[in-house]
This record gives sequence, structure tokens and C-alpha cells, in this order.
Amino acid sequence: MSFVKKKVVVSACILGEQCRYDGKTKKISAVAEGLKGYEIIPFCPEAPLFGTPRERINVMLREGENRIVTDETNKDVTKLLEDEINTFIAAHPQVDRIILKSKSPSCGYGTTPILDEKKDPIALGNGIAAELMQAHYKDIKIEDECSFMKHNPNGSD
Repeated sequence: MSFVKKKVVVSACILGEQCRYDGKTKKISAVAEGLKGYEIIPFCPEAPLFGTPRERINVMLREGENRIVTDETNKDVTKLLEDEINTFIAAHPQVDRIILKSKSPSCGYGTTPILDEKKDPIALGNGIAAELMQAHYKDIKIEDECSFMKHNPNGSD
């Protein structure tokens, strides 16, 4: 009888990968520790597309819909990110858990600042990956590192 580990998607920056826009990490060792019984699938849709370091991106409300726009050049990169995220989802159709980086324009779950055209914050919402994952993985709870640590303060699952 073979044992199949449950699969968890985790934002790669939380796992210690230096994939953030500034070339840094947001490593939280307790997250990986708390997921020892899982097969961990690192996830970052930005780094493969834009490199590291890179221009920062934001979620902006444009013509009634959230778009992903580069901070300095104002380039709309929504479609590029959607394609990258959908390719990831297609490669991992079955997962058991998702832990994403809070406040991220890609991964934030209810914590991402939504900006107006003047780049002023007008609301909090989901990053593009959180939005697409929520639509695809309908029965999977999505959480961020803050809620994970709140429920697993010692890093244990």
C-alpha cells in the first residue's frame, strides 16, 4: 500500500525563494515546518515572467475591473499573469491546501490593496492568482501566512 502525501501550494517567497520584486524573500520557516506531512509545491507567477528583481506591480481598478499594472511604466500585464497562473493550475489540477503571501498583487487573499487610476488605495481584495485559484479550486480553503500562523503558532499542522 502506497502513501500519497497531500499537496499544498505555497507562495515561493514564504518558502525562502528570493523571487520577490526586490530580489528578497519573506521566508517564514514555521510555514514549511508546519507542512512537513505535505508535498509542498512552490508558486510564484511573477518571477518566471518578469525576472528578479523587477518592476513592482499593482492591482488597479480600470473601467470597472481589476487589472495588473506595472508601477513605473503603467504596462497592463494581466493577460501574461493569467496565462502563467492558468498553466500552473493545469499542471496541478488537484491540491489539498493553498497558502499564499498576504498583500501581494499576485497572491494576496482579501488583503491586496486595490488602487485607483491615481494609485490611491480604494479597497482590499484578492491578487490575480488568489482570484483564479479561488475560481478553480472551489472546495479548497485558501489562506495566507498570517492565518496559517494564527492557527499553527508553533508551525505544527
